[in-house]
Amino acid sequence: MSTALQIRPRATTPWRLAGRPRKLLLVLHLASVGSWLGIDVTMAVLVFTALGADDPGTRSLCFRALELVAVWPMTISGLTCLVTGVILAYGSKYGLTKYWWVVVKLVLNLLLTTLVLIALRPGVNDMAEQARIQEAGGPAMAPASDLIFPPIVSPTLLMVAVVLSVFKPWGRLRRNR
Repeated sequence: MSTALQIRPRATTPWRLAGRPRKLLLVLHLASVGSWLGIDVTMAVLVFTALGADDPGTRSLCFRALELVAVWPMTISGLTCLVTGVILAYGSKYGLTKYWWVVVKLVLNLLLTTLVLIALRPGVNDMAEQARIQEAGGPAMAPASDLIFPPIVSPTLLMVAVVLSVFKPWGRLRRNR
């Protein structure tokens, strides 16, 4: 048998993130989740303060501040979390579509980030515009009862994602053959 014609088996080891880059991405991923939760808490404080305030000026200020701190910072945090999570998944043994808990986290992130842009942004912009009109001497603002749901739903689903990361339930999506 000629040594030039020997066939070597293909390497089956997938690409993995090395120690330091993996840790750096993990820190960035956790920081983005932490900032997302912090923005949600800030949003909750502003929304519930506005809903409970008797003073129109306080209500107006809360909704104008909400326009600044909610939508784009939350979108950036969500996208950072998404990108770092996808890279971490590909660079680890878990993969992006091998385990149920990873797929559920991916779906939650995509859902929440999309909802920020599609559902939250118009409501926040509308309330901020009403606040500006009221401050300029226009009619009183309409109640913002629709805005109570985002600061409840988002942190709850983010905590579900955190719990999934820690406990890694449900096993593999499909078995190796």
